[in-house]
Amino acid sequence: MVEKVFDLLDEMEIKPDSFTLAILFNACAELANDRAIKIGRKLLDEMPENYRNDKAVLNSAMHMLMKFGDIQSAERIFRLNKKKDIITYNAIIKGYVGNKMFEKALDLFEQIHLNLDNVTYIIVFNACAGLANDRAIKIGRKLLDEMPENYRNDNAVLNSAMHMLMKFGDIQGAERIFRLNKKKDIITYNAIMNGYNLNDESSKCFKILDGMSHEGIVPNETTWNILIGACSQIGMIHRCEYIIDQIPLDTQNKRQIQNSLIDMWGKCGSVEKAQIAFKSIDDRDTVTYNTMINAFGLNGMGSEAIHVYKQMPNDLRDEVSHICVLNACSHSGLLHEARNIFDEITFKTEKIITTMIDCLSRLFLFDEAQKLIDNYEKTNKPYLIMYMSLLSGARNNRNRHVSEKVYDRMKYLFPNEKQHLVSGAVLVSNIYSSFGEDQLATTFRSNQIKQLRTNATKGLSWTQINDEIVQFTAHDNSHPQASEIDSEIDRMTSELIQHGYKFDSSWITRKIKDGETIQSVLCGHSEKKAIALNFIQRPVPKFIQIAKNLRVCGDCHEFTKLIAKIRQCDIIVRDANRIHHFYPNGQCSCQDHF
Repeated sequence: MVEKVFDLLDEMEIKPDSFTLAILFNACAELANDRAIKIGRKLLDEMPENYRNDKAVLNSAMHMLMKFGDIQSAERIFRLNKKKDIITYNAIIKGYVGNKMFEKALDLFEQIHLNLDNVTYIIVFNACAGLANDRAIKIGRKLLDEMPENYRNDNAVLNSAMHMLMKFGDIQGAERIFRLNKKKDIITYNAIMNGYNLNDESSKCFKILDGMSHEGIVPNETTWNILIGACSQIGMIHRCEYIIDQIPLDTQNKRQIQNSLIDMWGKCGSVEKAQIAFKSIDDRDTVTYNTMINAFGLNGMGSEAIHVYKQMPNDLRDEVSHICVLNACSHSGLLHEARNIFDEITFKTEKIITTMIDCLSRLFLFDEAQKLIDNYEKTNKPYLIMYMSLLSGARNNRNRHVSEKVYDRMKYLFPNEKQHLVSGAVLVSNIYSSFGEDQLATTFRSNQIKQLRTNATKGLSWTQINDEIVQFTAHDNSHPQASEIDSEIDRMTSELIQHGYKFDSSWITRKIKDGETIQSVLCGHSEKKAIALNFIQRPVPKFIQIAKNLRVCGDCHEFTKLIAKIRQCDIIVRDANRIHHFYPNGQCSCQDHF
């Protein structure tokens, strides 16, 4: 109740002593608004000389200044402090972490020659988690390995260590700490679930929820937010409904939860439910509007996204609002509307310009897109994603000249962005294949991957069967019903061929091996296997939902359009870019703008 602290301060007719000053500095740090900054600075400026050597007062002042974002003043106090203790170091390192200056936090940590306390471990683990590069991983692991036994039962330390390992991608290490922790609290459970979301292992969150229930731990608002985030990542409507039924109504009415629910319903393809959540919020904020605009955009409803954008008060619009609505226009082919919105934006950031380039590239307006890049680069460093947007559009247009030119430029400008360059090489090789130059495509792709010394990302799809999330990778035959799935794919293929369907070899992204055919390679794509698994269920579903980690390929897109028409069912496929609604009339919501 910090405002009440300041009200009491106004009533005080005696000078604050060192203890009072420390309390007041902490209060100012807690609030950190204009009033708090004014009071804190005045107290610091008028502080009697005899308190300027008091460690507790200086540590509190330093913490306060860091919360104000005044790094230099905090550092000045740190340098002038002649009696530094571990609390002093903790205060400044915590300040660096709070201001996302993780390298500085680790620099100072390596200068400490005092015994570390539990707070130091927590702060440094958080710094390593924030950075998560080679240096941070080395420091974090060493600190964890050498941590004294008495801190291995400290819940807060273990929770921070677990969070750090999850940020490193070391899921097994984090799980080991989780299992060994005998005093798990709600923060422990939230940390492990949040880590699963960070590492695309969201389905594991639901097992943790069951474990919490078994241990009698009651989920809090943060827990439900994490679980809603897990549902958003997985994108399966039935799983979302299962979680929603468990969230207490008073929690569902919290603004942050409501915003998360709009996002969740949008990402699992249920726009109607996203709209219901949106309309139920009276005091909509920037996040509420942005999330609804994004939900419409993801689902190919560009006009509806524009309508919400125009409803949004001007003072609530931010960079994300502009990006979401331009993205919605891009995914719906609304060029005229996108141009108008883009022209009206006063301050065009890097990401806003990139979204407009994506919109132009999807509609094959490469000269106009290139002009935007050229104008941007007159005053800024080149930005890789602009080129990837251009290249992706060129691939869809089968424009060999533009794609080769853009890919060569990417290699020159971004030689170290190996994963993006591999994705680019695959797109260029697809174009060669589309002209029937399969040998050139294979040679180019393998040469580029060898040069870059990295691999193309494997396709991964998942679907929900009964209550289980089932995953497939491309050409995966490990499922217990693998032979039935392959037989179903053969049946679907026969039906499609009877309706004039031809497999498109230009979407093959690797060399065809001995014993393989164009058909067998394309039928091995993970989303086709996931669709087939649904069709062998009894009763056969009339609604199928798939999510995948990459963009849907053109062959799978045509395949799914036609099979939805032949089998008279609705199929939703969420790819890395957007959500495709395939209808029984053989159409897709994206109107082939994918």
